[in-house]
Amino acid sequence: MTDDPEFIYDDEDEPQKPAKPAKVKRKQEVYTLVVEVGRKKGDGLPKNATGAGIMCYASGVEEAEAVRETVAILKDADMAPLDVTGYGTLEERLAQGHEISDEERELMQRALDENSVIVVQLQPFFGKDRQMPDPTLA
Repeated sequence: MTDDPEFIYDDEDEPQKPAKPAKVKRKQEVYTLVVEVGRKKGDGLPKNATGAGIMCYASGVEEAEAVRETVAILKDADMAPLDVTGYGTLEERLAQGHEISDEERELMQRALDENSVIVVQLQPFFGKDRQMPDPTLA
């Protein structure tokens, strides 16, 4: 009998693959994200805009996944994501004292049900004005 860690040996010294641990299904949550985008040909922003701030609700098992999915979708839409700020889940936002309307809650639930990214607000930038959407004021 050998001590090969890749195999388990039974009484007859026949190698058997070890049982794989069961995958733990992690719960999807919805994250509030604000994405700053620059200009890119075909982005659909107003002619004189220098970029935009986009507030989204995005589902994921962790915030990093929600960010990756949001950035990928915005790139597919010919946007040029520059920076992403996360504001957390519904529960985290409530714990921080954010007031969240019924309409926002419905959109968050839709993002969760559809495992999607919902664009809630798009604020174009003009000149040096870079007023980002603020989820704490929504």
